[in-house]
Amino acid sequence: MDTEWTPTLWSDTFNRMLHEELDYNDSWGFKFNYSLQNNLSNEERRRGWKIYCNYAYGKFRCGTCSKTWPSARITLLFHYRLRSGAARGTVIMRPFGQACRRCNGDFELPGFSTAEVEKVLLKLIGKIKKNCYGEEEEDNSYCCSSEKVWTKPHESSLCEACRQGICCEED
Repeated sequence: MDTEWTPTLWSDTFNRMLHEELDYNDSWGFKFNYSLQNNLSNEERRRGWKIYCNYAYGKFRCGTCSKTWPSARITLLFHYRLRSGAARGTVIMRPFGQACRRCNGDFELPGFSTAEVEKVLLKLIGKIKKNCYGEEEEDNSYCCSSEKVWTKPHESSLCEACRQGICCEED
C-alpha cells in the first residue's frame, strides 16, 4: 500500500468500475475539491446534489519527518449528482488528512491500496444507483467490512475531519 495521495488512482478506478457496474449511457466526471464540506445548501439540494461519507483504511507519510502510520478511520467525503436532462453525472471527492503525532504539523493526505479504493467506490456507485437511478441498494456490506483489528484509539486532535466536526469516531 502506498503512502502517497494518488488522485488518478481514484478517478481511473471510478471510470473503470463505472463501465462495469452501471448499465446506463450517462457520462460521469470525477473531480476533487479539497475544501468540500459535509453539508449542502438549499440551492445545491434543489439542483440534485447528494452527499456520501465513508471511512477507509490507508496510510500516511509525514512530509516533515517522513514517519508513516496506518489508519482505519480515514474520512472520505463525496458530493454527487446526475443531470438527467444532460445525461451527465458528477462526483466530487474530498479526502481528509491526519497530522503526524511527532510533528503535529500540516494535515497529510492518505495513500490507499487499489483494493481499498475499489471497496469505497463500489459503495459510492451503489448510492448513485439508488439515489440517481432509483435502483434498490444491494447489500454489499460484506465486501466493505474490514477484518482489520483497530488496536489504537482514534486521535481526534490529529484528524482533520474531527476538527471540522465531520468524523464521528470517539477517542
